[in-house]
Amino acid sequence: MNNRARTHIAGIALFVFLSLSSGLCSPSLASSDFKLSNGQTLYVPVYSNIFSAPRQIPFNLAAILSIRNTDISNSIKIISADYYDTKGKLLRKYFDKEITLAPLESTYLYLPEDDTAGGFGANFIVKWTASKEVNAPIIECLMIGMKGGQGISFVSPGQVIKENTK
Repeated sequence: MNNRARTHIAGIALFVFLSLSSGLCSPSLASSDFKLSNGQTLYVPVYSNIFSAPRQIPFNLAAILSIRNTDISNSIKIISADYYDTKGKLLRKYFDKEITLAPLESTYLYLPEDDTAGGFGANFIVKWTASKEVNAPIIECLMIGMKGGQGISFVSPGQVIKENTK
């Protein structure tokens, strides 16, 4: 093995060690710190229009709002999933009536790549409720796209902006 190969391997080993010790690549461990709630309102960023540097060329992405009931025993109700544009203008309401997600059931909303109405600052406001305290659902948006052999995908987690109080 030549010096260049040794240096490369040593660099990789150092990166892995530093990543693990700093928590960047730490494995996900089950936690007893799970969140119970009887309902929430979440803000979910949607990055369906991003720009490639340095010329700020638009790169349109498909977006999937994913709503996953993580409770193993109880249903939850999705009250609303409303889509807003960059300026905060309501573009679409996706549910005419509440939908019930059974234990561990999931649902999604799909925004195609060519839907650019939301702009760079688009978002969903999602409201859900439950008859008693349950494991809070996972609500996130997955963005994915491909252009000229280049693919990109990432997830944007929902952020609780209001906790229900009964």
